[in-house]
Amino acid sequence: MIRVLVVDDEALVRSGLRMILEAAGDISVIGEARDGAEAVSAVGRLRPEVVLMDVRMPGMDGLTAAARILKAPEAPKVVMLTTFDADEYVHEALRLGAVGFLLKDTPPRELAAAVRTVAGGQAMLSPSVTKRVIEQYADRAPSRAEAARRQLEGLTDREEDVIKALARGLSNAEIGRELRLTEATVKAHVSRVLAKLGLANRVQAAILVHDADLN
Repeated sequence: MIRVLVVDDEALVRSGLRMILEAAGDISVIGEARDGAEAVSAVGRLRPEVVLMDVRMPGMDGLTAAARILKAPEAPKVVMLTTFDADEYVHEALRLGAVGFLLKDTPPRELAAAVRTVAGGQAMLSPSVTKRVIEQYADRAPSRAEAARRQLEGLTDREEDVIKALARGLSNAEIGRELRLTEATVKAHVSRVLAKLGLANRVQAAILVHDADLN
């Protein structure tokens, strides 16, 4: 069973998410929290694998809570929840190490699939949603763009091809087809690129590419 903590200030939303997730059969909602402070405490107490965190809450918001949770050793996967598909706070959450975000009206089947995806160690880089948020709110100030380009300079041509494709939201299989590589080779390239750049996940790699304006 995948252990999930649901964080939202609205009881009705928490109840709905619990019902949807537990109906999947392989997901257990082990706790709920009404704000960021409760979420931080619950993570330490319950040790969930995945945290579904509302962005906007009274008191400690989801962004502040995510920052604290993700600093801890063996931190859970954090997915931000939002009502909007263009929430400026999501971009910062991705920088902190959150693995993606979901709209609250995500269909039940997709919600459960998303939880399985992040629990399995993959970031949720959706070409239709996450990529748009990254592009819209990425701070491309000259100093940040220059720093991002310098960070990418150490990549080989092939590694640069892979990270650019990754930033477009392509899966390993799709990258392999585009670059004529096996999926195993792409996976090795992705792991090597993340290690070389000191990044936690594919979402952070995509943000770096967008900051450098290379896509």
